[in-house]
Amino acid sequence: MPSPTLKQRSLALFVFFFLPGVSMASWVTRTPAIRDKLGASTAEMGLVLFGLSIGSMAGILCSGYLVQRFSTKPVIAAGTGLVIAGILLVALGAFFSSAITVSSGLCLFGAGMGSAEIAINVEGADVERISHRPLLPMLHGCFSLGTLVGAGVGNGLTSVNFPIQWHLLLIGVICVPATLWALKSVPKGNGLRPVEHAQNGNQTTQAKTTVWRDKRLLLIGLIVLAMALAEGSANDWLPLLMVDGHGFSPTSGSLIYTGFALGMTIGRFCGGYFLRRFGRVNVVRGSAIFGVIGLGLIIFAENTFLVSASVLFWGVGASLGFPLTLSAASDTGPNPAARVSAVATTGYIAFLVGPPMLGFLGEHWGLRSAMIVVLALVAFAIWLAPAVGEPPKSDA
Repeated sequence: MPSPTLKQRSLALFVFFFLPGVSMASWVTRTPAIRDKLGASTAEMGLVLFGLSIGSMAGILCSGYLVQRFSTKPVIAAGTGLVIAGILLVALGAFFSSAITVSSGLCLFGAGMGSAEIAINVEGADVERISHRPLLPMLHGCFSLGTLVGAGVGNGLTSVNFPIQWHLLLIGVICVPATLWALKSVPKGNGLRPVEHAQNGNQTTQAKTTVWRDKRLLLIGLIVLAMALAEGSANDWLPLLMVDGHGFSPTSGSLIYTGFALGMTIGRFCGGYFLRRFGRVNVVRGSAIFGVIGLGLIIFAENTFLVSASVLFWGVGASLGFPLTLSAASDTGPNPAARVSAVATTGYIAFLVGPPMLGFLGEHWGLRSAMIVVLALVAFAIWLAPAVGEPPKSDA
């Protein structure tokens, strides 16, 4: 069998980012229906969503070793398989109204996404190195595009009261042939070089324990914590926030989440232009300002139009913070891999663990009030934005 071309490899990677986006948005838009099927309170839904956090962190923490041990293709295949299995298990849990089954399905989903994402990024970086063209921003844009498509489908099926279990079953079944087709274009044996890893293993381990002594990296970590939480809280809570916090119908809540996904997609596909024109600091600061506007309106506004439009600001504001802070982390000093890994872990913790914690706050004070925590952190990121600037020449 001939080796896949760069075009085929790139297209396959687009598919592997697109499918998790569709799958995630499919169950996010139906969270009001899932909550009703389970008869769960806000705090109980937070516990259900905690399954996603546990699985995701396990997948992320294991992914580096798995890629080094088995290369990217097996990890991508296994991770995507877990994503599909997870969405099918969520469908089964909805059918039987079982909170434990739904949470277990989300755990599998998160483990698959967490492990596969690192492997896909390694594969994408290899394609970038060979082609000398940027690919990773477009890959993350495809994830957002997938969430937009999944949210649109989910909103349409919600409007006609299509059963949630059959909706998710359909998504899982569609993902199977697309995954098998894309895997054919991923070459075998790509991953981290074992010799290089063996030579630098001790230095890397030591570096990971010392990089946080860098004050600038600490500030970048605070920025990514805020921006990742802004994205994760919308993915987990936005439809319920619209239904419970503002009195929208489940159909309208799903439609409004589609607006957030649209804002994320626009921000990620257009971010490169603004980055070249205005620089990293201004783009991160502008993103945080957009996020503050969106969150402020959704928390404090009562006008239906303002609340609906606020999710576009929220989506655009959350779209670029995570990737740009990872780029900034690599500029802060020696051993950029360890620095990026440290910041990425902070972002994933905020993205995955933060939203379930908001559920407990929402149980006592309401979801709108709970989002004030996110608003305050994003506002703080405006002030911290200079930390992502280019390092002084003396540091080089």
